[in-house]
Amino acid sequence: MSASAPGHGDGGIAIHARGVTKRFGDLVAVDHVDLEVPARRVYGFLGPNGSGKSTTIRMLCGLLTPSEGEIEVLGLRIPEQAEALRKRIGYMTQKFSLFDDLSVRENLEFLAAIQGVPKAKTKSRIDELVEQYHFKDRQKQLAGTLSGGQKQRLALACAVIHEPELLFLDEPTSAVDPESRRDFWEKLFELADIGTTLLVSTHLMDEAERCDRVALLQDGRLQRQGVPLTLADPGTMQLVSVSGPAARDHRETLRGLPAVRLVFAVGPRLHVWLRDSAQLPDFTRAVTQLSPGLQVQAYLPSLHDTALRDLALREAAHGAVAR
Repeated sequence: MSASAPGHGDGGIAIHARGVTKRFGDLVAVDHVDLEVPARRVYGFLGPNGSGKSTTIRMLCGLLTPSEGEIEVLGLRIPEQAEALRKRIGYMTQKFSLFDDLSVRENLEFLAAIQGVPKAKTKSRIDELVEQYHFKDRQKQLAGTLSGGQKQRLALACAVIHEPELLFLDEPTSAVDPESRRDFWEKLFELADIGTTLLVSTHLMDEAERCDRVALLQDGRLQRQGVPLTLADPGTMQLVSVSGPAARDHRETLRGLPAVRLVFAVGPRLHVWLRDSAQLPDFTRAVTQLSPGLQVQAYLPSLHDTALRDLALREAAHGAVAR
């Protein structure tokens, strides 16, 4: 893989990775992962804890050397040109990593100095971030006394203080409440709108569905990548919802029908995966005969639905039963 001219890589691609592998002794943490991250977009890295997301991000940043494979980020070869890359990227970790005993403004001043923001520009840049991230009345407050959501906003402000072209975020919202998560994601979209490329790792399906593109990792291997809608492709199977009086009481009966592959309880309803769409008429008749009050509705699955299905199928292959 040859290095491109400086910028967002060739053809509007910020990150190229081919066959990237990381071994720690006998443990293969990342196994021949290929990635192509488009520039100026929000790219989601989805997978459970231990799937290799953080290890992959550290290799892309140049913090870890891959055991195998080739990486090109913003037209630079990694890890050979990692030092040049660090000036052009931001990195935000899952755990709040700023200084609790410094104020909001002092944290921003410290990171500005570390990232080489020109002194003549530092004050105006910090004033801009204080306004943008809603810290105008908290500039003197110690970072350690902020709420979880406020800490995440401060960490994001510090990560972008030098206006990076590419921002890595490693499970940035795992410890904050839903409202703070929503506000945080609005900030990410604002960054993408001004041309920043973002790679966000998460284990939350609703966050992955907000990304422009998503890569699914499992046990260090890339399962698939693409836009969230295509990743939620049901394949030959058909997802239906069964609702009505005491719908959940019929779970075991429905599971025993020949047309049914998997059954999940979702609130008062049941989500049922049929073996294929041709089974829908027979399944609907069987449900109506079971209880006239039950209703069957076919619908397009979400990424969350297909991820639960795939997990249940893997468990079933090892002798478990989806519940």
